[in-house]
Amino acid sequence: MNRLEEILAAKRQEIERLKLRAAELDRQARARNDFRDFRAALQQGDEKLAVIAEVKKASPSAGVIAKSFNPIEIAEDYELNKANAISVLTDTKFFQGRLEDLVSVRAAVSLPVLRKDFILDEIQITESIASGADAILLIVAALDRTELVDLLQAAKEHRVDALVEVHTRDELQRALEADAKIVGINNRNLTTFEVDLAVTEELCREVPDEVVLVSESGIKTPRDVARVKACGVDAILVGEALMRGEISLEQLRGGP
Repeated sequence: MNRLEEILAAKRQEIERLKLRAAELDRQARARNDFRDFRAALQQGDEKLAVIAEVKKASPSAGVIAKSFNPIEIAEDYELNKANAISVLTDTKFFQGRLEDLVSVRAAVSLPVLRKDFILDEIQITESIASGADAILLIVAALDRTELVDLLQAAKEHRVDALVEVHTRDELQRALEADAKIVGINNRNLTTFEVDLAVTEELCREVPDEVVLVSESGIKTPRDVARVKACGVDAILVGEALMRGEISLEQLRGGP
């Protein structure tokens, strides 16, 4: 079993427990009327690069990234330094995140908030909305064609944006066939956790102009930013480098 399969197996067990709360979560989700436009936040225009700054305590590949971890303070600092959106990693078993972190961050900032997790079932979309998410992550490698289409439709019906993540040409094709409006090219291979920015360079040519394009993972230096920006991406998603203080939001946007 590779790392992704291990994560998905654990996630399916979580989903079965979550379904016991389906009615409650559905009521909470349908009561939401305060959505923030995640897709619009990534469309800065004038060749400006939008930044999705991630609140992330740990990962399977890096271990604990931030020993002193206060999600609210981190998110407020991101907003103060002009991030365009915030991603909150909520998986507990492998990334040491919590859904409560999403709730707290959403209440503390005015930016759109993405729930970053391994979403396999509509009940997780409902849970995300009930917890304040403005957007969700859908990972093509974790879904078959029918599941991807169904979850994109569920997101649309629930009025949340979906960042559809791909790593290969086949996954990109499936995302486009499913009519994804926001595509994230993940430079990290989720089966090996190896990172290569060449993935964005290889796949960006095949993404239509009308699709909002995000480059994810492995962006740590101004040179990395320039490299993916040259591919015509609209936004970048950066977590570990920001959490470790290796790069600033100003540098990510092209400043000194």
